[in-house]
Amino acid sequence: MIPFMKRRAQIAAVTATALAFSAGLAAAQAVPVTDNAQRLIDRDDAVFMMLAHQAGLMQLVGDIDQPQLRANVSAKAKVAECFGIPVIASTSVPEGPNGPLIPEVTANAPSAVVIDRAGPINAWDDARIREAVEATGRRTVVISGILTSVCVAVPAIEMAAQGYNVGAVIDASGDYSDLASQTTIARLQQAGVTVESTFSVLSQVHGAWDAENTALMAEAYSDVAPAYASVLQSYAALAASR
Repeated sequence: MIPFMKRRAQIAAVTATALAFSAGLAAAQAVPVTDNAQRLIDRDDAVFMMLAHQAGLMQLVGDIDQPQLRANVSAKAKVAECFGIPVIASTSVPEGPNGPLIPEVTANAPSAVVIDRAGPINAWDDARIREAVEATGRRTVVISGILTSVCVAVPAIEMAAQGYNVGAVIDASGDYSDLASQTTIARLQQAGVTVESTFSVLSQVHGAWDAENTALMAEAYSDVAPAYASVLQSYAALAASR
């Protein structure tokens, strides 16, 4: 009888914890978004920040497959380069266990400014990063990084409080667990940060198909959603048969 009572107590405790967490998420979702958070991305006002996409930190990521995360980072970088969006990348102690910046960033955005940090955990605490953003004259900042709960959330929340229109690209970022990612999303929403997906960011930046961007955008969309390549193949086959 005693083990049975203990089991009931354990079940009750787990249930109470789950209900409390659900209530917390519901409360976060009920917080009205700010005017900034309702805006779409204006590519002529945008800066892409890519924070701590480092080879060592990639090993901590548990909420998204690493190949997909790398593909999303690649797509974000190549679209920024295509449309002339400034890219500011930063690493945290790259000579240590965090490791170097993954090559997908600068290979796809060779114009990126890369700033290595030796101390500040919050990238926005680094005067060089603040100055680099301010020098662009742009007020829309689209952030991704590893870990989402630290390297993305902390500067994003602070920048939003300072009046920037901030978007956090969750699937071009990574955290150590799904729970960490979900709680961070709630925290970002409370702070008025727009939570984005890579595909949505690409679409907002893209705006319209034309002869100059079609090939690159088709490649970028296929990086993020590999099935999109099948759509393109079907269309190409249909067009060739006409």
